[in-house]
Amino acid sequence: MTHGQGLQATSVPHNFSMDSGYDYNYMDNMSYYPQEIDTDCEYNVWTPTLVLMPTIYTLVFLLGISGNGLVLWTIYRNPEKRRSADTFIISLALADLAFVVTLPLWAVHSALNYHWPFGSLACKLTSYLTSLNMYASVFCLTCLSFDRYLAIVPSLSHGQPRSKIRGLVAPSMLWVLAAILALPMLVFRRTGPGQKQEAEKISCFVDITSVTGKATELHWMVSLSILSTLLGFVAPFIVMLTCYFFIGRTISSHFQKQRHEGPRKRRLLKIITALVACFAACWLPYHVVKTIYWLTLLEVLPWSCSFHVFLRNIHPYTNCVAFVNSCLNPFLYAFFDSRFREQCLAVLSCRRLRLVLRTRCCARLSFLER
Repeated sequence: MTHGQGLQATSVPHNFSMDSGYDYNYMDNMSYYPQEIDTDCEYNVWTPTLVLMPTIYTLVFLLGISGNGLVLWTIYRNPEKRRSADTFIISLALADLAFVVTLPLWAVHSALNYHWPFGSLACKLTSYLTSLNMYASVFCLTCLSFDRYLAIVPSLSHGQPRSKIRGLVAPSMLWVLAAILALPMLVFRRTGPGQKQEAEKISCFVDITSVTGKATELHWMVSLSILSTLLGFVAPFIVMLTCYFFIGRTISSHFQKQRHEGPRKRRLLKIITALVACFAACWLPYHVVKTIYWLTLLEVLPWSCSFHVFLRNIHPYTNCVAFVNSCLNPFLYAFFDSRFREQCLAVLSCRRLRLVLRTRCCARLSFLER
């Protein structure tokens, strides 16, 4: 098969076909992929994928529910020790929780060889919550980085009082923005038959033809996908790096003052740096593979069947790596933040619960003795 033959159905825009071929939707449950692309390539799903994906999704679900639930409960039980950054940490934990509750559905979807048995509404909601998590998480981390910038750089460089980013305004704004950016998943996701060879299989996919028409659908898909990468990863990450560059420069030039500020700021700076680094490590492979996929489809990069099949099979694994981020954050808190670790241990030891139960038990015995 020649290069031209392989690209007959993927050339842009007039040879792009949505009428037959291979179901690409299994690749991504949070971005913009057409349901079918007609190529002459033969696709075979890696056999381990059908076992590994459900297993990883289930583990992330269990760890994410327990870990993020513990984070929220710990912060809730210690209001007097709450820091300004804890507002964004709460939002980050809520975003992760909203996402991990969808993972059992995606686990079943993967185990059934990418058949979606849960209906159109569940398809829309789970895809929306997945996309919402991506945007809300990165916006929370950006706000955390900027919060540290305001806490350290102005106070050390100019002695100015810290700007008030705390409260409900900033978290509310980031949730509204994330909800708006994730809306296309709620509007354009739908269910329908899979590829012709497996007509009984139902897919959960993005369909924007009602707005764009088939002739320009690929261009719209590419535009939406690139926009999600720019707004959901590249731009926020640049802001984070900029904040930490100025923070690092300020601390290095005012080391004695930073030391005088006490370990509290350094501890919080360490945990936020770890959160940002973990987010970048987990989400970078996903965005890189997604971008390469579109560039090969548009023939910006060299296209071949073998490379296309490789992208198709590697993409679920980049999804999994991205999803693992939702259960890692609580472990980062426990590892880097000694104060949070102590609070968690206090909560897990259930001292207060035992005290309450003991008090109630004594009260009942006293009543019976009367």
